[in-house]
Amino acid sequence: MRILLAGAAALALASCGGGMMRGGRAMPQADANEWASVPNPAYDVWVASFLPRARGAGIPEATLQAAFSQGGFIPAVIERDRNQAEFSRTLQDYLLSAVSDSRVENGRAALARHADTLARIEATYGVDREVVVAIWGMESSYGTRKGDVPVVPALSTLAFEGRRAQFFEGQLLAALRILAAGDTSPQAMKGSWAGAMGHTQFIPTSFESLAVDFTGDGRRDIWGEDPSDALASTANYLARSGWRRGESWGSLASEGSGGRVIQPEGAPAFRVYGNFDAIKRYNNSDAYAIAVGHLADRLRGGAPLAGIFSSERPLSLPERVELQERLTGLGFDTGGTDGAIGPRTIQAIRGFQVSRGLPQTGLAEPSVLAALR
Repeated sequence: MRILLAGAAALALASCGGGMMRGGRAMPQADANEWASVPNPAYDVWVASFLPRARGAGIPEATLQAAFSQGGFIPAVIERDRNQAEFSRTLQDYLLSAVSDSRVENGRAALARHADTLARIEATYGVDREVVVAIWGMESSYGTRKGDVPVVPALSTLAFEGRRAQFFEGQLLAALRILAAGDTSPQAMKGSWAGAMGHTQFIPTSFESLAVDFTGDGRRDIWGEDPSDALASTANYLARSGWRRGESWGSLASEGSGGRVIQPEGAPAFRVYGNFDAIKRYNNSDAYAIAVGHLADRLRGGAPLAGIFSSERPLSLPERVELQERLTGLGFDTGGTDGAIGPRTIQAIRGFQVSRGLPQTGLAEPSVLAALR
């Protein structure tokens, strides 16, 4: 299965060592200066024409003033939109990043840390807590990569640019309605360059229809340190998408019965069920749904997928860091030495293996570390 990635997903996967972003997606954290606004007279003319439409749509004047005081035209947003990387990856590479040992470890820690809240969310919406946490891990690496782009300036920049003006103006109006409702402040409303927001990366229109105030404080806060509202909103999204309590998303075809079989190119066949399609409503990608489902299984204590992941024992965090340091020292750039095994580390491992005449697995495993030593 060749996974064609474009947009924020591709950009994040290309540029960060261990994270991913939407279409499996934890975003790279950019220098805040990258998102600086610059003067643009044509943008100012567009804003002047937009404001009457916003007032006509019921957006209060105070909200407009506060929102647009956070910045204006952001050149980097246009650059990202016009230069979206598009490349293909195998399902194995995708899953090695999405369901890395570090993501599994951090996910299990998140499950334990938020056990009471997740139990209440599961009881309320009927969605397995491990699936909710798996999406959290895929979307923002458990809240560590929520995005640092001011949403109103980003969306107004994209609406002004015009490539998908109607879509982005609709998202901008939804973001302004969210601010007018008091769910968050203009200063706190940050996300990706394309306007996906918070712990689990809701676009504004999805937030309006599916976000919930699980804490009962009168705000649907998916941005703050407390992830409760974001996790409950994600569970609500899946429940509304047809999630069936107690049913599997799928498995290797050799391990299940019923359902339907999908056969990714160059990868094992999977037998998938209705909950697989519910995950795809969150992100319409077979690879993403397989990754979320398998990550959830690993968070429950399940084994790595046979034929995709290493049959050797997992490396510990210090060993993964050492592996990256040794690869970097030999000139194979891993994009960082944090122990998170992402696309650049996988490519670095393959480069090292080629240089030594070893099989090109790209797997971070004890035999590779031993060869590096």
